[in-house]
Amino acid sequence: MTDDNAKTIAFLVASEGIERVELTQPRDAAHDSGFATHVLSPQSGTVQTFDHLDKAEEVDVDREVSQASVDDYAALVLPGGVPNPDALRMDEGAVAFVKDFAASGKPVAAICHAPWVLIEADVVRGRRVTSFPSVATDLRNAGAEWVDEKVVVDGNLITSRNPDDIPAFSSAVLEAAQHGADAARQAG
Repeated sequence: MTDDNAKTIAFLVASEGIERVELTQPRDAAHDSGFATHVLSPQSGTVQTFDHLDKAEEVDVDREVSQASVDDYAALVLPGGVPNPDALRMDEGAVAFVKDFAASGKPVAAICHAPWVLIEADVVRGRRVTSFPSVATDLRNAGAEWVDEKVVVDGNLITSRNPDDIPAFSSAVLEAAQHGADAARQAG
């Protein structure tokens, strides 16, 4: 991993249904902290964000997930919205990338409904997590311990409940990514 890769955070999204603030606010926080960011998606072009059910801005995709490598990133963020993680969990390439990222030990962060993708990647069994309340039963059924807290860090998994939790979520992601970047620099 080069220094540049150690300071790049990936945001994996589907082509639409992304809760805008769950992508843009953590991405802006990463930029403000000196990290580069890449928006990954199964398709190239742009993705459509939403403010709840209303279309918001389109965001450019930096790289198709099929062209991405875990080695290219310090951390992976999975924004929510209901349709976004629902579509991602149906995409084998996206699920494989999440599974590989989690296996690498690097931080994987999911907010709101995005833990559905963690469930599909089979990385929540025996882990303590949170999510939007409607995902709690799915997480428990997948073997996770669900708690109602604004941010939960269990090893390399970071989870939050909803947009109100974004400041705490972003801080946890950036702290974990910075720790990883520092370790990569010391090893290199």
